[in-house]
This record gives sequence, C-alpha cells and structure tokens, in this order.
Amino acid sequence: MPNYITNVAIVGATGHSGSFMAAALLNSGKHKVTALTRSGSQKPLSPGIESKEIDYSKPETIVEALKGQDALVITLSGFAPEGTELQLIKAAGEAGVKWVLPNDWSPDTTNEAVNKDISVFAPKAALRKTVAELGQVNFISISTGFWYEWSLAIPAAFGVDLLNHSATFFDDGEQKITTSTWPQVGRAVAALLSLPIRAEGSDSEACLENFKNQVVYVKSFTVSQKDMLASALRVTGTKESDWTISTEPAAERYANGLQAIKEGDRIGFAKMLYTRIFYKDGNGNIEHKGTLNALLGLPSEDIDEATKVAIDRSKTDPWS
Repeated sequence: MPNYITNVAIVGATGHSGSFMAAALLNSGKHKVTALTRSGSQKPLSPGIESKEIDYSKPETIVEALKGQDALVITLSGFAPEGTELQLIKAAGEAGVKWVLPNDWSPDTTNEAVNKDISVFAPKAALRKTVAELGQVNFISISTGFWYEWSLAIPAAFGVDLLNHSATFFDDGEQKITTSTWPQVGRAVAALLSLPIRAEGSDSEACLENFKNQVVYVKSFTVSQKDMLASALRVTGTKESDWTISTEPAAERYANGLQAIKEGDRIGFAKMLYTRIFYKDGNGNIEHKGTLNALLGLPSEDIDEATKVAIDRSKTDPWS
C-alpha cells in the first residue's frame, strides 16, 4: 500500500488562501493537484492544475470528481451555504478519499470559551465531531489564527487603519495573538501532505497517522496590535506622532459589535470576531499549544513584508 499522498483535490483553488495552497502543492513536485470548480466558473487556474466541474445540487458529480484522490483540501468562503463542507466530506468518503483538511484555517476552535462567544467558530468543532463519528475519512484540521495580510488591511479587524494612519488599541494594545500569512499556510499544507502516511525509519513523529483526527497548529507571527503598528510605522516611514492613536475596552467593543450585527452591519461582525481574540484571557495566542512549524520546515517570515501586502490590499476593497 502506498505510503505517500500523491493526488490532492482542492476546493477553493482560486481563492485567497486556496490559491497559495494549490501553488505550494504543485511546486512541491510531489503532488498532482485537481481543483473542484463549480460549473461555469470563469476564474483561471494556475498552469499544471487539473479542473473538474462539480454541481452541488448533484452530489454524484462530487463523488465522481473525487474518485482516485488521496486527499481533499477544503477552503470555503464564509458565505458558503450551510452544509456544503459536510456534503464535500461525505462525498470524499464515498469516493474513497482517505484524508481531508477541513475548512478550519482560523484561531483555535478547540477552545470552548471562544466558540461560545464567536458563533461562527462553534460549527467547526461540531463538524470535526461529526466527521470522526462517521468514520469515513481521516481529518487533520489546521489552526492558523487570523490571516495577517487580510485582517490588517481591514481597520475594523486589527484596529489599524493603514490608509488614514490611525489605530484603536483594544485595552492596552499589548495582548499577543497568533496570525498566519497565506504563503506560510500554503507551505504548511504542502509540507504536511508530503509526510509519509505511516512512520518510516527512526523519525516516528513525522507522519500523518500521528495527526489523524486532530487539530494542529501553524503560524507566521505572534504579535500584539502595538507590534502591528510598529511594523506599519517602519514600512510607511512614519512616526507614531503622525498617527491618531486611541483605546477602547475590548469587552465594550465586542458588545458593540454584537449589537451592530443585529442591525445588519458587517463592520460590527468584524469588531465582534476580532476583538474577542484579543481578550486578556490569551485565547488568541496558540504558542502554548505547540506548532508544527519546525517539523514541517516552515521558514521564519518578515512581518514588514506581510504588512506591505496588507497596505496594498487596503488601497482596494480589503473585503474582496
């Protein structure tokens, strides 16, 4: 029986994070990558990536597209219809796919306190339980923290307005959280799926079986809002005195965000979502969980380079 994953299908291969995952898998030279795309999708794929069309209203098309695949990587928009991910995973099981990386890519959704306060995280934990109980596939969920270059570009998220040179610190702005860049997580996915399935030789730790049906952790930076601002100052060549700095109690900002959500304000959603992760309880910092960065050979990154990407994104529509 083969001990390595060769054929990898990915949902969301043209998205912000999925495009980096697909590229890293392809560039590893160890994988054949197939993108599952909706019928009629016009988004171009990178050369070397095969495309198979699926129709969510016809589950058999998903099963057929997944036949012969060793692993399925799922990256979905936050606006994907409820049940989409479970539909994909069940189809993977029916098609004989053995490994799935679910649509986690978030702060630590094993944390019950965070899941209680951030309603969009709780379904991730529930899905893992369901998948484990079904027993059709093995999953490995990758917890990444928030996307750095995406989140920093949105003033309501990390509280830093890169265009207007202002920042709102939640409490004192010194609480550190774990974040990841898209390229780093792309590398993590490729490296993880390049591990042997079962242990080989003396390195018994580095195999997929050791992480079966678990949440694992990777990161780019563990930083505070003040660290992010310091990076922005270096990149823009400005001083703190050139910026307007304010503070807001984190709990108050979170509560205001919840109220704004009830009024249909997406800015309120961002305030609720991000502010909770900056609470002083430290639940946004996954360092104590231990990351797979070293095992996967992930490089250290330059935060200022990632901040430059965020600044460029802030000049367009950072939500897109």
